[in-house]
Amino acid sequence: MRPYRAPERATSDDTVVLRRPAPRRRWPVACAGLFAVAVAVGGGIWWDHNLTAPSPATSLPLATQAEIEADEPAETHWFRFADNPRILIADFPTLAAQARMFNRLAAYAEVAGAPHDRLLSDAELARTITAAGADGDSYYYGHDYDSDTIRHFFALADRDGVRLNADEERLRQIARAQGLLAADADQAIITLPKRGADHFVDAPFRHAILTHELSHGEFFTDPGYAAYARLFWRSALNEADRARFVHFLAEGHYDTSITDLMINETQAYLMFTPDPRLFSASALGLSAAALAALRHRYREDMPAGWLRERAVQ
Repeated sequence: MRPYRAPERATSDDTVVLRRPAPRRRWPVACAGLFAVAVAVGGGIWWDHNLTAPSPATSLPLATQAEIEADEPAETHWFRFADNPRILIADFPTLAAQARMFNRLAAYAEVAGAPHDRLLSDAELARTITAAGADGDSYYYGHDYDSDTIRHFFALADRDGVRLNADEERLRQIARAQGLLAADADQAIITLPKRGADHFVDAPFRHAILTHELSHGEFFTDPGYAAYARLFWRSALNEADRARFVHFLAEGHYDTSITDLMINETQAYLMFTPDPRLFSASALGLSAAALAALRHRYREDMPAGWLRERAVQ
């Protein structure tokens, strides 16, 4: 999720757009540390500290949405989602820590005006963030990427000799250890910051970030759900509805030429972003009744399962 604009320039109704991706990150720290893994017995937490890399056999603890929302990470905690273990979740202690690991990947995957066939340098990334009217830390409040995107990101870094920062290299090792870099991987990573990471991230805001990002994780890992979201975009939304979402997402600096990105963000904002500071009828230029009708239409034929239970009513 990326914010619609920097918090200090929020809209009059205090709406902030979470871009996916979503989702704000940062640039290099000057040493390439390895990371230590600690898994407490009986469903503990896996985190990284810059010591030793995990073996490929390392498994992450399963966690429910409620357990993740209750987490108070002092270090980055990694989980697999209990309702869909193909979704990995990184819970960050600060927005800055999240930014260092994911901002460059965000720009590569979805930012308008950024190249999608190479990675930005540190200076280019800084300029891209500034052009969005943001700062590095709060560029994104949450991220989501499928395993193909993550694999291609690291392949491009290797192809072009891009020097990644220490946190990005830790992400590479985590992704490798968890099987995301395999050609046939069918997984996703999503992220969120700790409650209190800034003045926006209270408990309802954090709940909305996580619910939004989990819907992206399901879109990436459940072909049936992704097919439903695409059908809704093509058939249930009319041209004016699609244009409203495209305009909303363009203001959040998403690359509107990527149709699947438009579809994925539409389902996440429409159905799984319950905090009005992040999404509301006014953000689309609709009445509350018109937005409720769109949500009813989406929910009506939505596939049964854990995600349906989290849809905005």
